[in-house]
Amino acid sequence: MQYRRLGQSGLKVSEICLGSMTFGRGADQAETTRLIDAALAAGVNFLDTADGYNAGVAETMLGVALKGRRRQVVLASKVFNPMGPGPNDSGTSRAHIMLAAEDSLRRLQTDWLDIYYIHHVDVQTPLDEQLRALEDLIRQGKVRYAACSNFEAWRLMEALWTADSRGWSRFAAYQPQYSLVVRDIEQEIVPVCELKGLGVAVWSPLAGGFLTGKYKSVEAAPEGSRVAGGWAIPSRFFHPGRDAILAELLAVAAELGRPPAQVAVRWVLERPWVSAAIIGARTTAQLEDSLQATTFSLPPAALERLERVSKLPPRYPRSMEDGMAERRNEAVGKG
Repeated sequence: MQYRRLGQSGLKVSEICLGSMTFGRGADQAETTRLIDAALAAGVNFLDTADGYNAGVAETMLGVALKGRRRQVVLASKVFNPMGPGPNDSGTSRAHIMLAAEDSLRRLQTDWLDIYYIHHVDVQTPLDEQLRALEDLIRQGKVRYAACSNFEAWRLMEALWTADSRGWSRFAAYQPQYSLVVRDIEQEIVPVCELKGLGVAVWSPLAGGFLTGKYKSVEAAPEGSRVAGGWAIPSRFFHPGRDAILAELLAVAAELGRPPAQVAVRWVLERPWVSAAIIGARTTAQLEDSLQATTFSLPPAALERLERVSKLPPRYPRSMEDGMAERRNEAVGKG
């Protein structure tokens, strides 16, 4: 297992992060504990959860599984989703953040969270109110690093500026969706994270299971798959050429003698700005298979093939501005 710095922070995390969305939905307490045992034995030190995962059950089960081993891991959770029927039982108001953090700590049986994400965009709460609540949690020692997920680039920049201008702790990490079939963040979000030094922990590197090789299309769900079990593939985010991408992935995987899931996760880990890939598992066998993505590198030719088939076309204004530096340089001395 390799460890990477979380952006410009001093925190080091395993390149594979174990997500907990399956805890309580697909994995019972015994299997959850086995998953944590297997992850720690493999060198995974990064665990991801959220209060909204199975209405708090995932946090509770993770807390049980981690008992006596809390200091071995970097533990991340999130706040936003409804945790009750009241008007203030969701979102990222100061009132909800402070209570939600206490609830997460209680369920996880810990005194602190290493990373606390704003899970979704809250357009009903001023950004400085959200950031001040996170700053207070950090000053209280209940949170080590603040972070966010699913922010647009402009909102992320505004959050960083607000924190810097007030002397508050800025976001240390960003958590986006990213895979061979969902590469949108490369156009605006990734440049912001690289410029400002945020770590990037990506979720759904297997596109909800679409890139595991079990599926021939998003419509056909094989027996025993997550979709057949009531999960949804996030196909509305997928690249228009998703079928061609899947076909090329299957071909590359066959030539390398690797399962498609391992190749898909490895492709994500080859991106230099990725701090960690968050993987989910319902069984230790699934986890152990995904962990094999850390044991090899993709040949340059395989990387090029996957890059070519999955690359998004540039959008305006980049589509207009690409090449302008060369144009400027070529004009020197031609007057």
